[in-house]
Amino acid sequence: MKRVVDPLIHRSGALRRGLLDPSSLFSVVATASVLLLAGCGESSQAGPGPALVAEFAPGVTYTNEHIATGPWSIHVVRARRDSGEFGLVSVHAKRSALGLSTLSQQVRSVPAALGIPVAAVNGDFYQRDRAYAGDPRGLQIVEGELISAPIGGVAFWIDVAGQPHATNIQPQLEVSWAPGASQAIGLNEDRQPNEVVLYTPSIGSSTRTSGGREWVLKPADTNSPMARIGFSGPMTVAEVKDGGSSPVLPGAWVLSAGQSVLRKNPGLAALGVGARLDIRLGSVPDLSGATQAISGGPVLVRGGKALKIVPPRSDSYEFSSMVERHPRSAVGWSRTHFILVEVDGRQNGLSVGMTLEELGATLLRWGAEEGINLDGGGSATFWCNGQIQNSPCDGGERAIANSLVLVRKTAARP
Repeated sequence: MKRVVDPLIHRSGALRRGLLDPSSLFSVVATASVLLLAGCGESSQAGPGPALVAEFAPGVTYTNEHIATGPWSIHVVRARRDSGEFGLVSVHAKRSALGLSTLSQQVRSVPAALGIPVAAVNGDFYQRDRAYAGDPRGLQIVEGELISAPIGGVAFWIDVAGQPHATNIQPQLEVSWAPGASQAIGLNEDRQPNEVVLYTPSIGSSTRTSGGREWVLKPADTNSPMARIGFSGPMTVAEVKDGGSSPVLPGAWVLSAGQSVLRKNPGLAALGVGARLDIRLGSVPDLSGATQAISGGPVLVRGGKALKIVPPRSDSYEFSSMVERHPRSAVGWSRTHFILVEVDGRQNGLSVGMTLEELGATLLRWGAEEGINLDGGGSATFWCNGQIQNSPCDGGERAIANSLVLVRKTAARP
């Protein structure tokens, strides 16, 4: 059965509920040929109500699709990427490495130089503990700045040529203080007694640590480096502090080591003011030059095929939830389009949510050749046309760590 297009916007329940502004950039697309987008095929079941399809300025469509089996309420934005007019940017709450804010607030924080926000979806899984609330689970790069390190899982990233990728990223972050003496490090995260973590100004005013020893680092040359993936260079110790929670000032980084590390590495513990050490912020594969990145996973679509999701045998909710129906969000792309998808869930009569395999099939049906899962549950949120368009299962927007925002690049405008 086919998706149904309501040709008159005033007949749409979305408008009656105030979800769409009739004076906005949207215009109704009233032909089934536009709804049945290239490569999308047909849905397997008619919806309980009309599907609202709207078109932005040429190149972007928004659809709220209703499918009776389930039932499902699915929100989809497709934007042409082959024109170069639209792009995806990674945003973090508070424009820092920590903190939580709603998707609407994050959209409003996008710098005008990056473009005009068109649509957005919530991003990575994240830390919710108070001291480091908003620390992304894995990699995040914002406007070229590395604010959160990879952990070996899948990440969505944009390379220096503007091409999207979804690959597993292994961390290669380390400090070395003498030939043959090095230690793996984390970045802008909760430092444990047996760990070493580097803090950059994006963490905020202090490291928030307790105990151990910390070294305030300045660049060995006169340039204050931005923390970029692929950075490798010498730093000079400007101060040494014990007890933790050192200030993190502009132009300086802070290296923090727990007591267990200090006992095992006396050479590191002995570093004083004026000492030189080397910091490496590498990755495998090498993401040097990547402008935007955000973690997620697992991969749902690869090479134009939806993948079978087989979770490990475990009692962990992280794995058991993969084959359960929950609210979901995802990002996908093809040679010609970016695709953002959100599926509402946990709401009988509206939408029950999807398993990861069902989400992958949905991405594929909407034309994705590649795609990955993002955070779901109460975090699953979809912004479009100036406001939230989906029905979050918590009853409203949840404060989240980060997001992907589709922008219309201002430089591309006539």
